[in-house]
Amino acid sequence: MGLIRSLTVFSLLVFLKYLSKIFYRHDFAWVGEVPKKPWRKIRVVAFLNHTSLFEPVFLGGVPNHFIWRLAAHGVVPAADKTTGRPLVGLIFKFVAHHVISITRERDHTWFEVLNKIDPNSMIVIAPEGRMKRANGLDANGNPMSVRGGIADILMAVKEGPMLLAYSGGLHHVQIPDHTMVRLFQTVRMRTEIVEIASYIEEQMAKGGEEQFKRNVREDLDRRRDLYCPVSAETVGPPKGTAQTQSA
Repeated sequence: MGLIRSLTVFSLLVFLKYLSKIFYRHDFAWVGEVPKKPWRKIRVVAFLNHTSLFEPVFLGGVPNHFIWRLAAHGVVPAADKTTGRPLVGLIFKFVAHHVISITRERDHTWFEVLNKIDPNSMIVIAPEGRMKRANGLDANGNPMSVRGGIADILMAVKEGPMLLAYSGGLHHVQIPDHTMVRLFQTVRMRTEIVEIASYIEEQMAKGGEEQFKRNVREDLDRRRDLYCPVSAETVGPPKGTAQTQSA
């Protein structure tokens, strides 16, 4: 059953990838120096600037071997509000090998995510935990900020590469709670590889375990604000230093 699940997920994701490549342009680039074999053996993917449930459109810019790893070893915590939707929820249940509905509270659903992590897992998480609306705030009118769950995941994984994926936002494609979807747009992302063990040591050095979660939240907020590219609707160069990549 595990192999069948992996093949089913891989087939769906590859279909979405090439559908995305037909209808959208993909502007992807690396922050700083491009690592050697950057898409290989990634343990954590932290997706920053979560703006729309149409984010699988970014699959158009990633290589197929990364998609296979997601299909065979991916662990994705997804809000129960999302997985409970009639059509979108069904699709989201097949974006990784393990898709776990969570309540956004530190309860049994979150510990189920942590328990699924093994030496081969690749965890994909949107650390902000909710979507940015068109006004730049979350659904409750609060500023977007990273939450502490990503720190739990880093401590569970301990080592290996983390991919920081800085989204340019998708409000020009689809705005949350709106039905209109725009085709033939440019979707932008900047990516950065961070070694988890070194990152944990760096954040621990700022105050030990008591400050670790806070340090991670503040650092990822800072990186997001620095490196997320401008949206495709805005004229101007992306923030941060980047080098062009191809899938």
